[in-house]
Amino acid sequence: MKKILLIAGLLAATITMFAQDSAKVNQSGKLTFSGYAEAYYSYDFNKPSNHLKPGFLYNYNRHNELNINMAMLKANYTSDRVRGNFALMAGTYPEYNLATEPTIFQYVYEANVGVRIGKQVWIDAGIMPAHIGWESAIGKDCPTLTRSLAAENSPYYETGAKVSWTPNDKWLFAVMYLNGWQRIRKVNDNQTPSFGTQISFKPGDKVLLNWSTFIGNDLPDSIRQMRYFSDLYGTFNITGKFSLIAGFDYGWQQKSKGSSSFNSWFTTTMIGKYAFTNKLALAGRIEYYNDASGVIINTGTPHGFKTMGYSLNLDVSPVNNVLFRVEGRMFNGKDKIFNKGTDFKNTSTSLTASLSVWF
Repeated sequence: MKKILLIAGLLAATITMFAQDSAKVNQSGKLTFSGYAEAYYSYDFNKPSNHLKPGFLYNYNRHNELNINMAMLKANYTSDRVRGNFALMAGTYPEYNLATEPTIFQYVYEANVGVRIGKQVWIDAGIMPAHIGWESAIGKDCPTLTRSLAAENSPYYETGAKVSWTPNDKWLFAVMYLNGWQRIRKVNDNQTPSFGTQISFKPGDKVLLNWSTFIGNDLPDSIRQMRYFSDLYGTFNITGKFSLIAGFDYGWQQKSKGSSSFNSWFTTTMIGKYAFTNKLALAGRIEYYNDASGVIINTGTPHGFKTMGYSLNLDVSPVNNVLFRVEGRMFNGKDKIFNKGTDFKNTSTSLTASLSVWF
Protein backbone atom coordinates (compact mmCIF):
# COMPACT_ATOMS: atom_id res chain seq x y z
CA MET A 1 0.00 0.00 0.00
CA LYS A 2 2.84 2.42 0.79
CA LYS A 3 4.30 1.83 -2.67
CA ILE A 4 0.94 2.50 -4.30
CA LEU A 5 0.58 5.74 -2.36
CA LEU A 6 4.13 6.72 -3.27
CA ILE A 7 3.52 6.15 -6.96
CA ALA A 8 0.21 8.02 -6.83
CA GLY A 9 2.00 10.91 -5.12
CA LEU A 10 4.67 10.97 -7.81
CA LEU A 11 2.02 11.07 -10.53
CA ALA A 12 0.15 13.86 -8.76
CA ALA A 13 3.37 15.83 -8.40
CA THR A 14 4.12 15.33 -12.09
CA ILE A 15 0.65 16.51 -13.08
CA THR A 16 0.96 19.55 -10.82
CA MET A 17 4.35 20.41 -12.30
CA PHE A 18 3.00 20.23 -15.83
CA ALA A 19 -0.15 22.15 -14.92
CA GLN A 20 1.85 25.01 -13.44
CA ASP A 21 3.58 25.50 -16.78
CA SER A 22 0.62 24.69 -19.03
CA ALA A 23 0.73 28.03 -20.85
CA LYS A 24 4.28 27.38 -22.02
CA VAL A 25 3.44 23.79 -22.99
CA ASN A 26 0.42 24.82 -25.03
CA GLN A 27 2.60 27.13 -27.14
CA SER A 28 4.67 24.25 -28.51
CA GLY A 29 2.63 21.11 -27.95
CA LYS A 30 -0.39 19.58 -26.33
CA LEU A 31 -0.45 18.02 -22.87
CA THR A 32 -3.51 15.94 -21.99
CA PHE A 33 -4.56 13.83 -19.03
CA SER A 34 -6.90 10.88 -19.06
CA GLY A 35 -8.19 8.20 -16.74
CA TYR A 36 -9.81 4.79 -16.99
CA ALA A 37 -11.29 2.41 -14.43
CA GLU A 38 -13.05 -0.92 -14.84
CA ALA A 39 -14.75 -2.84 -12.04
CA TYR A 40 -15.90 -6.42 -12.56
CA TYR A 41 -17.56 -9.44 -11.03
CA SER A 42 -16.95 -12.90 -12.48
CA TYR A 43 -18.40 -16.25 -11.49
CA ASP A 44 -16.68 -19.48 -12.52
CA PHE A 45 -19.12 -22.39 -12.34
CA ASN A 46 -16.25 -24.73 -11.47
CA LYS A 47 -16.08 -22.79 -8.17
CA PRO A 48 -12.29 -22.69 -7.62
CA SER A 49 -11.57 -22.60 -3.90
CA ASN A 50 -8.67 -20.16 -4.31
CA HIS A 51 -10.90 -17.68 -6.20
CA LEU A 52 -8.65 -17.90 -9.27
CA LYS A 53 -9.71 -18.83 -12.78
CA PRO A 54 -7.43 -20.97 -15.00
CA GLY A 55 -3.82 -19.78 -15.03
CA PHE A 56 -3.80 -18.83 -18.72
CA LEU A 57 -6.20 -15.93 -18.00
CA TYR A 58 -4.87 -12.61 -16.66
CA ASN A 59 -7.87 -10.31 -17.00
CA TYR A 60 -11.04 -10.66 -14.88
CA ASN A 61 -9.47 -13.72 -13.31
CA ARG A 62 -10.80 -13.47 -9.75
CA HIS A 63 -13.82 -15.70 -9.08
CA ASN A 64 -16.89 -14.72 -7.07
CA GLU A 65 -15.71 -11.34 -5.84
CA LEU A 66 -16.08 -7.74 -6.88
CA ASN A 67 -12.75 -6.32 -7.99
CA ILE A 68 -10.96 -3.79 -10.19
CA ASN A 69 -9.43 -5.20 -13.36
CA MET A 70 -7.55 -1.99 -14.07
CA ALA A 71 -7.58 1.64 -12.95
CA MET A 72 -5.24 3.96 -14.81
CA LEU A 73 -4.12 7.59 -14.88
CA LYS A 74 -2.23 8.80 -17.94
CA ALA A 75 -0.37 11.90 -19.08
CA ASN A 76 0.31 12.38 -22.79
CA TYR A 77 2.40 15.05 -24.51
CA THR A 78 2.34 15.57 -28.27
CA SER A 79 4.08 18.14 -30.46
CA ASP A 80 5.31 18.21 -34.03
CA ARG A 81 8.70 16.67 -33.13
CA VAL A 82 8.33 15.17 -29.66
CA ARG A 83 5.82 12.91 -27.91
CA GLY A 84 5.61 11.01 -24.68
CA ASN A 85 3.33 8.91 -22.47
CA PHE A 86 3.36 8.13 -18.77
CA ALA A 87 0.61 6.01 -17.20
CA LEU A 88 0.25 4.28 -13.85
CA MET A 89 -2.20 1.51 -13.08
CA ALA A 90 -3.52 -0.79 -10.37
CA GLY A 91 -5.88 -3.77 -10.34
CA THR A 92 -5.92 -7.52 -10.80
CA TYR A 93 -4.63 -7.27 -14.39
CA PRO A 94 -1.24 -5.80 -13.39
CA GLU A 95 -1.18 -7.95 -10.24
CA TYR A 96 -1.16 -11.17 -12.25
CA ASN A 97 0.12 -10.22 -15.70
CA LEU A 98 3.16 -8.35 -14.37
CA ALA A 99 3.83 -10.66 -11.44
CA THR A 100 7.37 -11.50 -12.63
CA GLU A 101 8.41 -7.85 -13.00
CA PRO A 102 10.12 -5.81 -10.25
CA THR A 103 7.45 -4.52 -7.88
CA ILE A 104 7.88 -0.86 -8.80
CA PHE A 105 7.23 -1.63 -12.48
CA GLN A 106 4.05 -3.60 -11.79
CA TYR A 107 2.19 -0.28 -11.55
CA VAL A 108 3.48 1.13 -14.84
CA TYR A 109 1.19 0.80 -17.86
CA GLU A 110 3.48 2.75 -20.16
CA ALA A 111 6.40 5.15 -19.90
CA ASN A 112 7.92 6.16 -23.22
CA VAL A 113 9.25 9.10 -25.19
CA GLY A 114 9.52 9.65 -28.93
CA VAL A 115 11.15 12.02 -31.39
CA ARG A 116 10.45 12.55 -35.06
CA ILE A 117 13.69 12.26 -37.05
CA GLY A 118 12.31 12.69 -40.55
CA LYS A 119 9.12 13.06 -42.49
CA GLN A 120 6.70 10.63 -40.80
CA VAL A 121 9.59 8.71 -39.16
CA TRP A 122 9.55 8.37 -35.37
CA ILE A 123 11.84 6.77 -32.82
CA ASP A 124 10.09 5.79 -29.56
CA ALA A 125 11.73 4.18 -26.54
CA GLY A 126 10.55 2.89 -23.15
CA ILE A 127 7.66 0.76 -21.94
CA MET A 128 5.02 0.60 -24.64
CA PRO A 129 1.85 -1.35 -25.52
CA ALA A 130 2.79 -4.41 -27.55
CA HIS A 131 2.81 -4.28 -31.33
CA ILE A 132 1.10 -7.69 -31.41
CA GLY A 133 -2.66 -8.26 -31.61
CA TRP A 134 -5.82 -6.19 -31.85
CA GLU A 135 -6.61 -6.14 -28.10
CA SER A 136 -5.17 -4.26 -25.15
CA ALA A 137 -5.60 -4.18 -21.38
CA ILE A 138 -8.09 -1.29 -21.74
CA GLY A 139 -11.41 -3.09 -21.89
CA LYS A 140 -13.50 -0.38 -23.53
CA ASP A 141 -11.28 -0.50 -26.62
CA CYS A 142 -11.79 -4.24 -27.13
CA PRO A 143 -14.73 -5.83 -28.99
CA THR A 144 -15.50 -8.30 -26.19
CA LEU A 145 -15.59 -8.02 -22.41
CA THR A 146 -12.86 -10.62 -21.76
CA ARG A 147 -9.68 -10.94 -23.80
CA SER A 148 -9.14 -13.69 -26.35
CA LEU A 149 -6.83 -16.65 -25.66
CA ALA A 150 -4.53 -15.19 -28.30
CA ALA A 151 -4.24 -11.89 -26.42
CA GLU A 152 -3.91 -13.42 -22.95
CA ASN A 153 -1.00 -15.59 -24.08
CA SER A 154 0.98 -13.13 -26.17
CA PRO A 155 2.54 -9.80 -25.10
CA TYR A 156 0.35 -6.95 -23.84
CA TYR A 157 3.40 -4.70 -23.35
CA GLU A 158 7.03 -4.49 -24.40
CA THR A 159 10.14 -2.52 -23.51
CA GLY A 160 12.66 -1.34 -26.03
CA ALA A 161 13.09 1.04 -28.95
CA LYS A 162 10.88 1.33 -32.02
CA VAL A 163 11.37 2.99 -35.38
CA SER A 164 8.09 3.57 -37.24
CA TRP A 165 7.32 5.04 -40.65
CA THR A 166 3.89 6.04 -41.96
CA PRO A 167 4.44 7.11 -45.58
CA ASN A 168 0.73 7.83 -46.02
CA ASP A 169 -2.67 7.16 -44.45
CA LYS A 170 -2.69 3.56 -45.68
CA TRP A 171 0.62 2.08 -44.54
CA LEU A 172 2.57 1.67 -41.31
CA PHE A 173 6.01 0.02 -41.09
CA ALA A 174 7.82 -0.51 -37.78
CA VAL A 175 10.80 -2.41 -36.38
CA MET A 176 11.61 -2.87 -32.68
CA TYR A 177 14.59 -3.81 -30.51
CA LEU A 178 13.09 -5.41 -27.38
CA ASN A 179 14.04 -6.70 -23.93
CA GLY A 180 12.11 -9.90 -24.59
CA TRP A 181 8.69 -11.49 -24.84
CA GLN A 182 6.51 -9.22 -22.68
CA ARG A 183 9.39 -8.06 -20.50
CA ILE A 184 10.18 -4.78 -18.79
CA ARG A 185 13.43 -6.12 -17.37
CA LYS A 186 15.39 -8.76 -19.25
CA VAL A 187 15.65 -12.28 -17.87
CA ASN A 188 18.80 -12.76 -15.77
CA ASP A 189 21.83 -14.00 -17.75
CA ASN A 190 20.10 -13.20 -21.03
CA GLN A 191 22.14 -11.15 -23.49
CA THR A 192 20.30 -12.32 -26.62
CA PRO A 193 18.63 -9.43 -28.47
CA SER A 194 14.95 -9.67 -29.36
CA PHE A 195 13.30 -8.02 -32.32
CA GLY A 196 9.81 -7.24 -33.57
CA THR A 197 8.29 -6.01 -36.81
CA GLN A 198 4.89 -4.65 -37.81
CA ILE A 199 3.23 -3.89 -41.13
CA SER A 200 -0.28 -2.40 -41.20
CA PHE A 201 -2.33 -1.67 -44.31
CA LYS A 202 -5.56 0.30 -44.26
CA PRO A 203 -6.91 0.63 -47.83
CA GLY A 204 -10.03 2.46 -46.60
CA ASP A 205 -12.28 3.08 -43.64
CA LYS A 206 -13.68 -0.47 -43.68
CA VAL A 207 -10.58 -2.67 -43.68
CA LEU A 208 -7.38 -2.94 -41.62
CA LEU A 209 -4.81 -5.69 -42.20
CA ASN A 210 -1.89 -6.21 -39.79
CA TRP A 211 1.10 -8.54 -39.66
CA SER A 212 3.39 -8.49 -36.62
CA THR A 213 6.33 -10.71 -35.72
CA PHE A 214 8.66 -11.46 -32.79
CA ILE A 215 12.10 -13.08 -32.81
CA GLY A 216 14.06 -13.67 -29.62
CA ASN A 217 14.94 -15.77 -26.61
CA ASP A 218 13.04 -15.53 -23.33
CA LEU A 219 15.34 -17.78 -21.27
CA PRO A 220 18.86 -17.45 -19.81
CA ASP A 221 21.51 -17.81 -22.52
CA SER A 222 22.76 -21.06 -20.95
CA ILE A 223 19.51 -22.76 -22.03
CA ARG A 224 18.64 -20.43 -24.89
CA GLN A 225 15.68 -21.48 -27.04
CA MET A 226 14.95 -19.13 -29.92
CA ARG A 227 11.30 -18.18 -30.39
CA TYR A 228 9.71 -17.07 -33.66
CA PHE A 229 6.18 -15.74 -33.65
CA SER A 230 3.79 -14.44 -36.32
CA ASP A 231 0.54 -12.56 -35.65
CA LEU A 232 -1.80 -11.90 -38.56
CA TYR A 233 -5.22 -10.29 -38.25
CA GLY A 234 -7.77 -8.21 -40.08
CA THR A 235 -10.64 -5.99 -38.97
CA PHE A 236 -13.56 -5.51 -41.35
CA ASN A 237 -16.43 -3.04 -41.02
CA ILE A 238 -18.89 -4.97 -43.14
CA THR A 239 -21.72 -2.47 -42.68
CA GLY A 240 -22.36 0.54 -40.50
CA LYS A 241 -23.59 -1.82 -37.78
CA PHE A 242 -21.73 -5.12 -38.28
CA SER A 243 -17.98 -5.64 -37.91
CA LEU A 244 -15.74 -8.69 -37.99
CA ILE A 245 -12.25 -9.51 -36.68
CA ALA A 246 -10.28 -12.55 -37.81
CA GLY A 247 -6.87 -13.49 -36.42
CA PHE A 248 -4.31 -16.27 -36.75
CA ASP A 249 -1.14 -16.63 -34.65
CA TYR A 250 1.64 -19.18 -35.14
CA GLY A 251 4.77 -19.67 -33.06
CA TRP A 252 7.88 -21.87 -33.07
CA GLN A 253 10.45 -22.43 -30.33
CA GLN A 254 13.59 -24.54 -30.28
CA LYS A 255 13.24 -27.76 -28.29
CA SER A 256 16.66 -27.16 -26.74
CA LYS A 257 19.70 -24.94 -27.15
CA GLY A 258 21.21 -25.33 -30.59
CA SER A 259 18.52 -27.75 -31.70
CA SER A 260 17.22 -27.80 -35.27
CA SER A 261 13.89 -29.18 -34.01
CA PHE A 262 11.07 -26.93 -32.91
CA ASN A 263 7.90 -27.06 -30.85
CA SER A 264 5.03 -25.04 -32.27
CA TRP A 265 1.68 -23.62 -31.26
CA PHE A 266 -1.11 -21.73 -33.00
CA THR A 267 -4.41 -20.04 -32.33
CA THR A 268 -7.31 -18.83 -34.45
CA THR A 269 -9.92 -16.26 -33.45
CA MET A 270 -13.11 -14.94 -35.02
CA ILE A 271 -15.16 -12.11 -33.48
CA GLY A 272 -18.37 -10.63 -34.81
CA LYS A 273 -20.03 -7.51 -33.39
CA TYR A 274 -23.39 -5.98 -34.19
CA ALA A 275 -24.29 -2.48 -32.95
CA PHE A 276 -28.05 -2.08 -32.70
CA THR A 277 -27.54 1.58 -31.74
CA ASN A 278 -24.59 3.63 -30.49
CA LYS A 279 -25.61 2.57 -26.97
CA LEU A 280 -26.38 -1.14 -27.46
CA ALA A 281 -24.24 -3.86 -29.08
CA LEU A 282 -23.84 -7.62 -29.15
CA ALA A 283 -20.56 -9.49 -29.80
CA GLY A 284 -19.75 -13.17 -30.21
CA ARG A 285 -16.42 -14.98 -30.33
CA ILE A 286 -15.16 -18.41 -31.33
CA GLU A 287 -11.52 -19.36 -30.84
CA TYR A 288 -9.17 -22.32 -30.80
CA TYR A 289 -5.77 -22.60 -29.12
CA ASN A 290 -3.40 -25.49 -29.80
CA ASP A 291 -0.21 -25.79 -27.74
CA ALA A 292 0.42 -29.51 -27.71
CA SER A 293 4.01 -29.14 -26.43
CA GLY A 294 3.21 -26.67 -23.65
CA VAL A 295 5.47 -23.87 -24.88
CA ILE A 296 3.11 -21.11 -23.71
CA ILE A 297 0.42 -22.99 -21.74
CA ASN A 298 1.82 -26.09 -20.05
CA THR A 299 -0.87 -28.44 -18.73
CA GLY A 300 1.21 -31.61 -18.37
CA THR A 301 -1.56 -33.64 -20.03
CA PRO A 302 -1.14 -36.11 -22.94
CA HIS A 303 -2.50 -33.75 -25.61
CA GLY A 304 -1.28 -30.49 -24.09
CA PHE A 305 -3.50 -27.44 -24.31
CA LYS A 306 -6.00 -27.96 -27.13
CA THR A 307 -9.03 -25.88 -26.28
CA MET A 308 -12.04 -24.36 -28.02
CA GLY A 309 -13.54 -21.18 -26.62
CA TYR A 310 -16.93 -19.52 -27.09
CA SER A 311 -18.32 -16.28 -25.72
CA LEU A 312 -21.25 -13.92 -26.13
CA ASN A 313 -21.43 -10.46 -24.60
CA LEU A 314 -23.88 -7.58 -24.44
CA ASP A 315 -22.68 -3.97 -24.26
CA VAL A 316 -24.79 -1.12 -22.88
CA SER A 317 -23.60 2.49 -22.79
CA PRO A 318 -26.24 4.39 -20.79
CA VAL A 319 -24.35 7.70 -20.94
CA ASN A 320 -21.19 9.00 -22.55
CA ASN A 321 -17.93 7.53 -21.19
CA VAL A 322 -19.69 4.73 -19.31
CA LEU A 323 -19.91 1.11 -20.50
CA PHE A 324 -21.68 -1.81 -18.85
CA ARG A 325 -20.96 -5.28 -20.20
CA VAL A 326 -22.04 -8.82 -19.40
CA GLU A 327 -20.55 -11.94 -20.98
CA GLY A 328 -20.96 -15.69 -20.88
CA ARG A 329 -17.87 -17.72 -21.78
CA MET A 330 -17.11 -21.43 -22.12
CA PHE A 331 -13.92 -23.42 -22.73
CA ASN A 332 -13.90 -27.00 -23.97
CA GLY A 333 -10.53 -28.77 -23.76
CA LYS A 334 -9.42 -32.03 -25.33
CA ASP A 335 -8.05 -33.17 -21.96
CA LYS A 336 -9.41 -32.68 -18.44
CA ILE A 337 -7.43 -29.57 -17.56
CA PHE A 338 -9.99 -27.50 -15.64
CA ASN A 339 -10.05 -27.92 -11.88
CA LYS A 340 -13.37 -28.45 -10.09
CA GLY A 341 -12.90 -29.22 -6.43
CA THR A 342 -10.73 -32.33 -6.25
CA ASP A 343 -11.61 -33.38 -9.80
CA PHE A 344 -10.71 -32.21 -13.28
CA LYS A 345 -13.06 -31.74 -16.21
CA ASN A 346 -12.92 -30.82 -19.88
CA THR A 347 -15.05 -27.70 -19.64
CA SER A 348 -15.06 -24.37 -17.86
CA THR A 349 -17.97 -21.91 -17.90
CA SER A 350 -18.06 -18.42 -16.44
CA LEU A 351 -20.27 -15.36 -16.33
CA THR A 352 -18.67 -11.92 -16.08
CA ALA A 353 -20.04 -8.39 -15.72
CA SER A 354 -18.01 -5.18 -15.88
CA LEU A 355 -18.56 -1.45 -15.52
CA SER A 356 -16.00 0.93 -16.98
CA VAL A 357 -15.73 4.73 -16.87
CA TRP A 358 -13.19 7.08 -18.44
CA PHE A 359 -12.33 10.69 -19.06
